[in-house]
Order: sequence, then C-alpha cells, then structure tokens
Amino acid sequence: MKLYDIAHSRAGDKGNISTLSLIPYNENDYEMLCQKVTADTVKKHMEGIISGEIIRYEMPNISSLLFVCQDALAGGVTTSLRMDTHGKALSYALLTMEI
Repeated sequence: MKLYDIAHSRAGDKGNISTLSLIPYNENDYEMLCQKVTADTVKKHMEGIISGEIIRYEMPNISSLLFVCQDALAGGVTTSLRMDTHGKALSYALLTMEI
C-alpha cells in the first residue's frame, strides 16, 4: 500500500533543510509506520531528490513521525532553481512511498 492510503503529511523548510511529518489517519497505525518507515527507507525512496542525511524523530504522544532532511532544497529557497523551492511537494513525494 502507499503511505497516502493511511497517512497524511506536512512539510516545512529552513535554508536547505526540509522537515516532513507523517501522521496516520488512525492512531493504531503509528507502530506499523515506526517499523516500516525508517530514515533509511525514506532516503532510498527520495533518492535523487534529497542528497543529505535524513534523521527520523518519533513523537508517540501525537502518533507522528518527523523527518529532518538535509540538503533537500537544492541550496535553499533563495538560491534554488527548482519549481518548488520551499519543498512543499516533498510531503506528497513521501506519501507515494510503498510499504
């Protein structure tokens, strides 16, 4: 299944760093997401888009995961030539990941 079948996401940015949240529609799916959606699996899925380190933070009190993605915005908002300089589309790219 695709992540968008069971979760939604939001994106944020600062400089050349993008943050991607992963929030299950049903809190009961949180543990499965913790097992299947690791920093390594996200890095592999976002290959060619995010070139830096990805760190995952677990937030069990709100049943969410947060991925901090280094070198994700082709230099940052003010220097990037990408169409989506803020990286908002990265949240949907994450949701297309197959688990």
